[in-house]
Amino acid sequence: MAPLYSSIDLSSPPFPSLSFSPKSSLSSLPFSRPTHLSPLLNTHHLSIKPTLLHSTSNKKNTSLSSIVDELQEEEEEEEFYRNNDQDPGERLAEWWREIHGQDDWAGLLDPMDPLLRSELIRYGEFAQACYDAFDYDLFSRYCGSCKYNRRHFFERLGMASFGYEVTRYLYATSNFKIPKFFTRSVSDEQVWSQRANWIGYIAVSNDAQTARLGRRDIVVAWRGTVTRLEWIADLMDYLRPVTEEGIPCPDPWVKVESGFVDLYTDKDPTCRFCKYSAREQVLTEVRKLVEIYGDERGEEVSVTMTGHSLGSALAVLSAYDLAETGAITTPKGKKAWTTVFSFSGPRVGNGRFKERFEQVLGLKALRIVNVHDPVPKVPGMFFNEQVHEIVRKWGEGLPWSYHHVGVELALDHKRSPFLKETGDPSCFHNLEAHLHLLDGYHGRGERFVLATGRDPALVNKASDFLKAHHLIPPFWRQDENRGMTRSPDGRWMQPEREKLDDHPHDTHQYLGRLGLVENHES
Repeated sequence: MAPLYSSIDLSSPPFPSLSFSPKSSLSSLPFSRPTHLSPLLNTHHLSIKPTLLHSTSNKKNTSLSSIVDELQEEEEEEEFYRNNDQDPGERLAEWWREIHGQDDWAGLLDPMDPLLRSELIRYGEFAQACYDAFDYDLFSRYCGSCKYNRRHFFERLGMASFGYEVTRYLYATSNFKIPKFFTRSVSDEQVWSQRANWIGYIAVSNDAQTARLGRRDIVVAWRGTVTRLEWIADLMDYLRPVTEEGIPCPDPWVKVESGFVDLYTDKDPTCRFCKYSAREQVLTEVRKLVEIYGDERGEEVSVTMTGHSLGSALAVLSAYDLAETGAITTPKGKKAWTTVFSFSGPRVGNGRFKERFEQVLGLKALRIVNVHDPVPKVPGMFFNEQVHEIVRKWGEGLPWSYHHVGVELALDHKRSPFLKETGDPSCFHNLEAHLHLLDGYHGRGERFVLATGRDPALVNKASDFLKAHHLIPPFWRQDENRGMTRSPDGRWMQPEREKLDDHPHDTHQYLGRLGLVENHES
């Protein structure tokens, strides 16, 4: 089934990314080329000198002719990129380790490597799928669940071509420290669960995609918060040792934010969806998959964690836990390469957590942020990795001293000619906006030009961020008739859904293999 927005006709102007018919030759465009050599694709990047490019979008004259000129200029530049860039996926099997941080992305971020850009967008779309599949309707008895059966998950989202299969859904129980993260129906009668929320999924690449990727890829995607930022105020801003939550760490000073770890480790034996914690769910499923593909089939395996907002925090925390617990290492000693691609995520732990994450466990994390987004600046607004070293060392023992992990890729929404001026922080935080910014980013100081043809209309899927002259309505994505269908007798009603999956029968078995059975009450 095609995505719901596929029926919208955006093929005609004024939308620039969907119709390309440049009226002037490429030789007339003010490009300076070639300058940058991609270390992965061995192809030249296009260097665009902002001082030589004329943009009508900055002029106060908003006449129709100036708008047409602006759109025409964008079309010509995007056409140039499509005609001159090598398909970045052609050599992914050869270069995937570099893309996943083997060299900490040295030389790939500035200028932006085309292969890395396409992979970051791809993993960002895995995270976006969590939002598109989540049932936010307060009048639905399935509110808080996934709208689609896991066996048809990617097909229903129009992502069948991604070449992955969902093996498990992830659930969390209502967390009293971050209550605004959870969504519940207005009625408690006949609801799918009174205590659970769907918070993500685990998927594995199929054989054809595995051949393209050069390894078997396990993706863990965590749901975050699509527009509401009130959950930030719920952060306790208090660090807790990971050992208090059963994570085996020899350093008692490794600490993480208490609300994140509670959400990750809480469970409810009375709920069939939450009888295992999110932690137990992800540890057992990843361990099972790395055993199947790493030991039994002898394949090279990667584990890729992705998430946006609060989901980013869960991606970082679960990646650390997988490595610390040994869930990414098979009985034969094969270790799956593990990377986090984080979008607009908050800080998770203290300086000792960062050291253990990066230096001891060798985990890799690339954090994509919008410099105007408030979420990556919390918690730890006063004691963090950016303060002077003397102040940082003085504050290491304080319960509100936090450090980001990994490498940061900073984007700026003000450089996009598609986005309007607004003071709404939820726009700055929006995941689709981040993917749009990735598509147009070519390096610091370089002009914003869309490189992959990704549709900017997606930005307004759940926001109001595009300039009005693009004629894309805000918050346009919705189910037909709000999911209501007509019964044979003519009455409108909510249809029954397929039975919701809870947990595989072998979960307890793999808990035992990880030495976690004593932590679970059957």
